[in-house]
Amino acid sequence: MARAKDSNQRARGSVETLPSGALRAKVYAGIDPISGKRHYLTRTVPAGPDAEDEVAKALTSLQNDVDEQRNPRTKATVSQLLDRYLNVTNVDPATMRGFMGYYKGHIKPLLGDTQVGKIDAHVLDSFYAELRRCRFHCDGRKRVDHWTGKRHECKPLAQSTIRRIHFLLSGAFKRAMRWGWITSNPATTAEPPPEPQPNPQPPTPQEAARILTEAGDDPDWATLIWLAMTTGARRGELCALHWRNVDLTTDTISVQRSIDQDGAEIREKDTKSHQHRRIALDPATTVVMTEHKTRCEERATTLGVTLDPDGYVFSLDPDGSTPMKPDTVTQRYRRLAERIGIATTFHKLRHYSATELIAAGVDARTVGGRLGHSGGGSTTLRTYSAWVAESDQRAASTLAGRMPARPSASVNPVERAKINPRAPYEKIAVAIRRHILDGTLQPGDPAPTQKEIAEKHHTSLGTANRVVELLKAWKLVDTSRGRRAVVLEQSDDTAAQGASSPEGEDLDQTSSDLLDLRLIRFGETVREFTAEADPTNPDELRRLLTNAARRHGGKDSNYGEYELEIRRAGSNEIVSCFAAE
Repeated sequence: MARAKDSNQRARGSVETLPSGALRAKVYAGIDPISGKRHYLTRTVPAGPDAEDEVAKALTSLQNDVDEQRNPRTKATVSQLLDRYLNVTNVDPATMRGFMGYYKGHIKPLLGDTQVGKIDAHVLDSFYAELRRCRFHCDGRKRVDHWTGKRHECKPLAQSTIRRIHFLLSGAFKRAMRWGWITSNPATTAEPPPEPQPNPQPPTPQEAARILTEAGDDPDWATLIWLAMTTGARRGELCALHWRNVDLTTDTISVQRSIDQDGAEIREKDTKSHQHRRIALDPATTVVMTEHKTRCEERATTLGVTLDPDGYVFSLDPDGSTPMKPDTVTQRYRRLAERIGIATTFHKLRHYSATELIAAGVDARTVGGRLGHSGGGSTTLRTYSAWVAESDQRAASTLAGRMPARPSASVNPVERAKINPRAPYEKIAVAIRRHILDGTLQPGDPAPTQKEIAEKHHTSLGTANRVVELLKAWKLVDTSRGRRAVVLEQSDDTAAQGASSPEGEDLDQTSSDLLDLRLIRFGETVREFTAEADPTNPDELRRLLTNAARRHGGKDSNYGEYELEIRRAGSNEIVSCFAAE
């Protein structure tokens, strides 16, 4: 019986004597799925007095591996695996370009010729250690890098990049298991570098103001940057924005597509998270987008073409037929930042939008929805909340209140206020200007003080101060230090302008005021905000109430549950309460 058993074992494997005297156990393990040839498992035992016993144990071990299907079923290399895996995996084109870069730049040079079956956790850990040592995989000897002409200095590959390489290998080994090439995934026991802590570095509000001012010479370019700041949209999403995605009647944009660029070639694709989203625009951004559309239409008409209603919002073509290239946006923004000495990138405008909203008290789920994050806000919290020190406090104003003043490339805002006053302080200043020009206030007369303006028009001292500063900019009053402001003598040209000035606001009242509003539901405050409106106009108040209720989650059917408590800005006295019918 024992002899028959030995015969069966020899039939399933063999022992060869090598020229060196070593013994090699060899067991048939099936057909290699890559080469189509017979696949054998081998193990070599050095020559010695116990060689025969050791080779017998090796032969039995190999046979058990085959019986229990623990053996690799191919001699395919890591390069062969990655070639097949990258050919069948379904990922975004930009992700695929990244994978190909990792494979050709790091995996293939260091692991490409190694058989898949010989990769284990130790091999992968050593591979990651090499990437941390030198991203160029130098041999440690002194040399000069030909692309810089300088002495080579070893620089580690970023931890986040090594982790992405690990995930690429893990996915490839997992697919190899499905194909029957290997029986276990070595990447599951390897240890990649820890995930780096999120460190968004958005520009400060002061830097954002400088960026907008520098971009103001080109209104189209300034509009793109403004929209990136207020919406947090990705670069490719902004480039793919069509005019059909912009609804200026409902103050929203719809993000549905993105532009992918590979060299000089561009194409539209789905968004990064494969989700469509609608982003509400604040009033200032709606004005910016309205002016941008008017400007595009006028430019197209001047050049004898028609702006395509389905054209791109940001395009170098007058008809909007082609999108702006994402790489063009990146390069132009980098040059802008370098000119004004700010170390930042275009992507950090997305961080600016997120951190400003969180600092203003907006919940992470809402912020994540605007940014297009998946995970119901968890990604947003992980990325931004630890960075924003005031994330647990609800600020008194929203993002619109935190945005820097928008520069105007074509019209000086000081001069514009004379003929087209918009803000409450501008309307008050125009009314005082009219009284100076028509002689009601004579040269040398005391000008209204900040306190008098604030009491007369039910506004804050800050707004009254802006009125006086605007009058000073118009050279209508003198505010020398230590004395009360007085009316200045006006030239004939200035006096003549009074006839063409807008009617403005009467000194005794203004149609619209800056109001502090409190949205109340069932006796509880659910939202506080500031807006410019006429406290006696029910249509304006109804619009403010319904918009605020909608943002709180209210529906048309239950707007009657809400009411607005109305105060003038800076005052604690309630002017009135408004409830929707």
